[in-house]
Amino acid sequence: MIRRDGLLPRLGYGAAGLGGLLLLMEAVPRLGLVDERFLPPASEILATLAAQLGTAELWIALGETLRGWAIGLALAFCAAVVAGVVIGIVPGLRALTSSTVEFLRPIPSVALVPLATLLFGPSLGSTLLLVVYASFWQVLIQVLYGVAAVDSVAFDTARSYRLSAWSRVRHLVWPTALPYVMTGLRLAAAVAFILAVTAELVIGSPGLGAEIQVAQSSGAVPSVYALIVLAGLVGIAVNAAVRLLERRVLAWHPAVRSEVAA
Repeated sequence: MIRRDGLLPRLGYGAAGLGGLLLLMEAVPRLGLVDERFLPPASEILATLAAQLGTAELWIALGETLRGWAIGLALAFCAAVVAGVVIGIVPGLRALTSSTVEFLRPIPSVALVPLATLLFGPSLGSTLLLVVYASFWQVLIQVLYGVAAVDSVAFDTARSYRLSAWSRVRHLVWPTALPYVMTGLRLAAAVAFILAVTAELVIGSPGLGAEIQVAQSSGAVPSVYALIVLAGLVGIAVNAAVRLLERRVLAWHPAVRSEVAA
């Protein structure tokens, strides 16, 4: 049975924290501590956001951002799962590729901005390049950890019974690695959204980031803050959706069951 008594206090604390932040953002410019030209009051920011939500342009930009996020995340997730399982189960392949992975993984995705601009210009392709590169490593590393966590005795037993490679992956490797895979997906989803907005902001690809850049260039400070708030809200929604998916997929896992029961 799912207990709700712990959920309501957490939601209450979160709402209180958000309310306190809004009050602070309202008071600071009103009291003259910060010039309103650089930090408009929270009420003005929210009013601007409400007005922009009634325009088709904002929803089109949001759709472009979510499209780049979803396609890039899907490509990175599928490629990383396949690569991670293959590298993890093929003898010697992990040792052979470890130096390459450790070399490529720390490279910041923003360092690829000139390459993305050169190859694709201000288009969806540039966004996908950055999103896929950043998200791929988040999932790959977790998949490698998950495959490494498979019990060696169970793996040798499955091999001695002459189970096919597909059967070993399906019935032994995948259930063990799945919690790690979902952790990688949750991390990658947040990183993918950040990189999608970054690509739009820096390169000019269509989306929320491009709208923020246009608002900043035109001096529409309330619009800049309103779009930033919207990006934050979408990020929260993305994280909540992935966590919900994680709990649904791992409903059988003891850790998730104890978390839900608590």
